[in-house]
Amino acid sequence: MGIAWCNLPFCGEPCHYHLSPIFNIRSQLKSVHSTMLIAQPPRQEVPMTAGNQEEQIELLTSTDDDHGGVIVEMDEPMDSTAFVPILRASISHWKQQGKRGLWVKVPIHLVNLVEALVKEGFWYHHAEPKYLMLVHWIAETVNTIPANATHRVGVGALVSNEKGEILVVQEKTGHFQGTGYWKFPTGVVDEGEDISAAVVREVKEETGVDSEFVEVLAFRQSHKTFFEKSDLLFVCLLRPLTSDIKIQEVEIADAKWMPFDEYAAQAWMEKYELMKYVNEIYLAKVDGRYSGLTPVSTKSQASDQISYLYLNAGGLKRCNSL
Repeated sequence: MGIAWCNLPFCGEPCHYHLSPIFNIRSQLKSVHSTMLIAQPPRQEVPMTAGNQEEQIELLTSTDDDHGGVIVEMDEPMDSTAFVPILRASISHWKQQGKRGLWVKVPIHLVNLVEALVKEGFWYHHAEPKYLMLVHWIAETVNTIPANATHRVGVGALVSNEKGEILVVQEKTGHFQGTGYWKFPTGVVDEGEDISAAVVREVKEETGVDSEFVEVLAFRQSHKTFFEKSDLLFVCLLRPLTSDIKIQEVEIADAKWMPFDEYAAQAWMEKYELMKYVNEIYLAKVDGRYSGLTPVSTKSQASDQISYLYLNAGGLKRCNSL
């Protein structure tokens, strides 16, 4: 039978030690099934047994992921001391359910909970401006939690006009600052941004020139670059829609239209085999001997989200005509 504990804040004894002179508590205990309660904010609760006492333990609210784990998104302010027993009870509950990976998303205003999570076995997975994601593997199997994003995606723009000129810039920052080298505009793809849109945006931001995407000429993969991450650079061909230049003065020292032969003849090109290949690809494209990759919309029936497959559309048409 459960024991009803005294509500007096200074006492930890069974309540009949204090109340039996007034009430016939012994006879009442035979018909009353009581429980020991832990303070319960409005979250998920499950009954758990400990010896002959039944407890109701507060649990963290979670949602199942697609791989046998759970995701917890913290939001309500909570003291770290009160958080630890709730976290431990939740982990115990998830283990009983056979869960494997635990994901806890901690917004920046609840950073006080991070130390407690780390001490309970969680580790950092990734960080964003407004939250930190921590993970924990509790199954007895091999850890299959995927690593954080491993690559950064960049774009380079070969903007070529009808005169055979290339839009080039000199940078105030970065690897080429102060060298006097002329190079094509480059930048990083934003989250949720398509490659074809990113390269048009970068050209506009750096030079003020409006352009339209033609195709991906080639791409390069490198490693141990930005904060030890790998890097994908997509070299794209663009067609200018305007010609007037207005540079972005924060990052760009100068910009101009330069004949391709003059651009390719720069001494620094000899140091970079990558640039030699890009120049050869461009000349082959101009001569009609090379076809790059163009985006084709691939909308899924299961989702309204549109993505793009980059392919050699000309080659595909030739295959379909056979």
